[in-house]
Amino acid sequence: MTRISAQTTSTAWLDVIVTALAPMIWGSTYIVTTQVLPPDRPFTAALIRVLPSGLLLLLYARSRPARGDWARLLTLSALNIGAFQALLFVAAYRLPGGLAAVVGAIQPLLVMGLAWGVDRRRPLMTTVWAAIAGVVGMGVLLLSPGTVFEPVGIAAALAGAACMAAGTYLTRRWRLSMPVLALTGWQLLLGGLMLTPVALLADPPLPSLTGWQTAGYVYLSMAGALLAYALWFRGIARLAPVAVSSLGLLSPLTAVVLGWVLLGQAIKGLAFVGLAMVFASILAVQWTASRT
Repeated sequence: MTRISAQTTSTAWLDVIVTALAPMIWGSTYIVTTQVLPPDRPFTAALIRVLPSGLLLLLYARSRPARGDWARLLTLSALNIGAFQALLFVAAYRLPGGLAAVVGAIQPLLVMGLAWGVDRRRPLMTTVWAAIAGVVGMGVLLLSPGTVFEPVGIAAALAGAACMAAGTYLTRRWRLSMPVLALTGWQLLLGGLMLTPVALLADPPLPSLTGWQTAGYVYLSMAGALLAYALWFRGIARLAPVAVSSLGLLSPLTAVVLGWVLLGQAIKGLAFVGLAMVFASILAVQWTASRT
């Protein structure tokens, strides 16, 4: 390996590590949502998560999209933020968390399907099998014999996975002529505006918040949206779409590990095998995607 290729490889793996921080932060928000925030207000939580962070990013970035980019920007905002967040919470309320995560694990396969169908870029079979192993590993880790397959929840989870996969693929394919922070800010703002009527109509008003609940919402917005999405879209600009979508599996993985460490939620038997399978799948997809 030449010195230049070695430097390129190390830079690519650094981009992988930096991008991986985003889904790991999202994994930590599961605990914040379930243990700290007021219950039964999913769309309000999503709105508070994205709208303020979008405004802050745009105040800092001060960049407007080109006139011809608005339609694509609105599409990306709906896919990555507005529709995805709404479908995510519908699935979360109707399905066990483990089943929702297993359905979401198909995102890398959907991204590869889009690249093949639209760009005629056939994926390597090693990448396909690695992504399938991630879905199987997530099932081994999170599913139980008593898991209930509720049709509306399954449909919402599938639609949410499709939205995120399409958003990841199109963000890379379209490459809007905006700095990463501005692109992130506009998507968070527009996605938040799309969520506003849903939150107002579907959720009860917020009660008086405790200090911990206020801190939880601040964490969701500043870390779970502003920082995490900026890192995510930076990764999309630098890595293959399937590599980025595969890193999304770190979100439920992080939630499981934090539940084990902080809440005493035991990981037993085959769950460890599933954990190892998912982690190996992520590494394998990164390795094979970097060679296509």
